[in-house]
Amino acid sequence: MKTLILALLAGAAIGGATWAGAQQRSAPELAYQVTEGQNLNAFLRDGPVAAHLLLRNGSDPRILVAFPAGNSGVGLWFEPLARPATWRLEQPPRAASAPGVAGPQPAIVAVASIDAPRLRIKQAVLSSVRFLRDYQSVGRFPEALAVDPVVTGDTITWRRARLDGAPGYLLQVRVRAGRIADGAITAAPAQPIRLEITASSGETPLHGLTPAELLNAKAAADPVARNALRFLSYREKFLAGSWRFQTYFGRDTLMSLRLLMPVLQPRAIEAGLGSVLARLDSSGDVAHEEGIGEFAVVDRRQHGGSGDAAVLDYAMIDDDYMLAPVAASYLLDRGDRAAAQRFLAARLVDEGIPGKTEPAGAALVRNLRFVVAHARPFAATPAVDQLIGLKQGRMTGQWRDSEEGLGRGRYPYDVNAVFVPAALDAAARLLAAGLLDPYLAGDDRAMLASASATAQVWRQRVPDLFRVTIPAADAAARVRGYAQGLGIPAAPALAALGGKPLVFHAIALAADGKPVPIVHSDEGFALLFATPSAADLDTYVDAAMRPFPAGLMTDIGLLVANAAQADAATQARFTPAAYHGAVVWSWQQALFAAGLERQLARTDLPLATRSRLTEAQARLWRAIQAARATQSSELWSWAFADGRYAVVPFGAGKQDVDESNAAQLWSTVYLAVQPPRVSPAPGRQ
Repeated sequence: MKTLILALLAGAAIGGATWAGAQQRSAPELAYQVTEGQNLNAFLRDGPVAAHLLLRNGSDPRILVAFPAGNSGVGLWFEPLARPATWRLEQPPRAASAPGVAGPQPAIVAVASIDAPRLRIKQAVLSSVRFLRDYQSVGRFPEALAVDPVVTGDTITWRRARLDGAPGYLLQVRVRAGRIADGAITAAPAQPIRLEITASSGETPLHGLTPAELLNAKAAADPVARNALRFLSYREKFLAGSWRFQTYFGRDTLMSLRLLMPVLQPRAIEAGLGSVLARLDSSGDVAHEEGIGEFAVVDRRQHGGSGDAAVLDYAMIDDDYMLAPVAASYLLDRGDRAAAQRFLAARLVDEGIPGKTEPAGAALVRNLRFVVAHARPFAATPAVDQLIGLKQGRMTGQWRDSEEGLGRGRYPYDVNAVFVPAALDAAARLLAAGLLDPYLAGDDRAMLASASATAQVWRQRVPDLFRVTIPAADAAARVRGYAQGLGIPAAPALAALGGKPLVFHAIALAADGKPVPIVHSDEGFALLFATPSAADLDTYVDAAMRPFPAGLMTDIGLLVANAAQADAATQARFTPAAYHGAVVWSWQQALFAAGLERQLARTDLPLATRSRLTEAQARLWRAIQAARATQSSELWSWAFADGRYAVVPFGAGKQDVDESNAAQLWSTVYLAVQPPRVSPAPGRQ
């Protein structure tokens, strides 16, 4: 920690001045609290102020405030405590203003106490949330961002302008009970430490979508999910999650739009689609993530540039093939051709090239060109090396974007078996509808006309490349050994195997084309975006729905990965403490549930398959509802005791590699994905 600087001259009082709009309202636009594991979270949106306050309990306390404006934040970490301590939020965050280099800037003020005898300050970080994430995970951040605290009486203040001189950040802690001495805050005898916390960011505020612009009357009456979605929804873009991902992510936006689409207002859908189209590169590649605010300043300087224009990351491959089917769902399936034409004609401001604008339709055509061009090589020569692989030098490329998420595979199942043919089908549908005619140029029409035939090759040839068949005796032995290692019962899983070979789709193919034998939840994408045969539905839905560790089902949810059939080294990387290991991701369950509902709406399935899907649907919804209290969280882990699985918040354990977001965009999709009252009638979707 930087040495504390004692200052006798006090700065201006910060917390007392509130925004005029906030003064006139009896209550803020949005204010709610969520406790998850060791984290006490308080959210506020009020006028230009939007913030997420996090107070970390336990032996490693911290104070963190994240702002959607500029994906910015301030954080204060304390040295580890001898015994765990608990925060109490005495006054939740309220909107305020703070002095900045260009005048008053949005701020929050809150009052909290902690039952610790002493808090020794370890480090404060004021900057982009991405640098706060880095410090939280690896203990490092750019040295240029460091700032010394100033102590004045009972108040400690950290304040700095952005590196380029733009309005910056402030964190102020006033000790209301206790005292400051020797770089620490010490409690009075038999009293908790009580702090008034003021936090501010000078980054440009976003404009929140109003309730009338966000949801229609069909949305579920779930206040937790509604609050989270509202906090994450803005006219400029949707945020992926808070606190750790308070900005645009292409995949998160697209999947959330698709699953929420039945309950979203057109204004919200177009805000999301527009944000993706505005961030395409010149070839039509979809941006995975944006670096904005001070992160963009630092990144551009490191690469010999200047300014703060968004730095767009195109490292992922799945989002490139998600855009077309999601856009087609809105433009073609909602039955409002005039609205679709208006949206496509609207000019978008390019987020990567300042000053550039183009119609949304032109941007969409650019992505469709990208899809067809990258799909043609496999259609011409159906070989593994012609599949869509991770980009050179990377171990990530789809939603399982931790280094080990794909089991070190190169060709992901979901991208190749589901999204590429779905994108090609969408291109063919959009061309046939004539909506893109004003934006076609040169040989676009001929290229897009080939999409349907290309899709057929992908659908027929790709899935079998991922098919894994494990002989019955081998599968049972591996399930038995894996269960023993995890301390869970093997009997239900073995009974579900029924003495038959275990058949499933690999999570990915290795560079040499060998399947990575991990049972996974990405079959949900096929259920939602494809039309599998009855035989495939029987085989692959069963593979997922068997009890873990034969399949993915537990009492508290559908796990996203099961490495029981893999080698010991791979199993060690797919534990319940791994971000994409044997854990439950809320949105993946919703994806599977929505996919099952879509398949049950078909009229061409035999009764036996429908019965199997209906049973799977009922089992899945029982598990979803068993963990309802954590439904809007990003993910959770589990423990097994007294014969049952129990939810363990991800990030609460010492072995957990990260922590979950308390508000996650794609975990709000249960506003649209709701339990069936009765089995859906064939033909209804």
